[in-house]
Amino acid sequence: MYVPPQYQGNPESALAVVRAHPLATLTTNSAPVPHATHLPLVIPPDTDLLLSDGPQDLRGHRLIGHLNRANPHWAALAEATDGTPALAIFSGSGSYLSPTVYRRVPAAPTWNFVSVHVRGTLRVLPQGQETLDVVRRTVEELEGRFGLGWDMTDSLDYFRRIVPGVGAFELHVEQMDGMFKLSQEQPEEVRDRVVQHLAPGSKGAHPELSCWMARAAAGHLRTHGGER
Repeated sequence: MYVPPQYQGNPESALAVVRAHPLATLTTNSAPVPHATHLPLVIPPDTDLLLSDGPQDLRGHRLIGHLNRANPHWAALAEATDGTPALAIFSGSGSYLSPTVYRRVPAAPTWNFVSVHVRGTLRVLPQGQETLDVVRRTVEELEGRFGLGWDMTDSLDYFRRIVPGVGAFELHVEQMDGMFKLSQEQPEEVRDRVVQHLAPGSKGAHPELSCWMARAAAGHLRTHGGER
């Protein structure tokens, strides 16, 4: 992904997007076009990255996921014996911006957005307990972050019945590229108008994107040498 320098973000910001928007587009090479599957990818809940107070950098860690074994994408993944190069795309918040928001001419419409590309090596996991563990840990992470406190205990037997049709994998993360296109090229007064336009209660309300713009204005997305 091409990321102009002013739109780059640091690893901590990229990780925040991955966690806030876990439904990824997983792509791997194939002919005549790449395979692409939409699925949730999560960091295992007990990983050191989530338990540590140290640098929050996903590189060197892993994501876990699963898909239907009937999906031709799974057949392609299962054929690889040494792992498969993979790209996972996490689409964060985004919104169209009309030139009327800028209150200046000349101007052109644009789309502010946040997106993260994660590259690494994907390895399939054995059927049985390891696959069941991925399903359980995925539920644990997603229910804990986005759910209503559902207890999976009474459904574990059901999980065991359906898991033969599930293909589980882990993605070892090697590189991340974050695109934080948040009007950085505009003068401060224009950026302020965009933030107001996106703020809660406004016509173009998009609170999450407004928060990202505030983070960018405060310098919280800045990269440092060698971080990408």
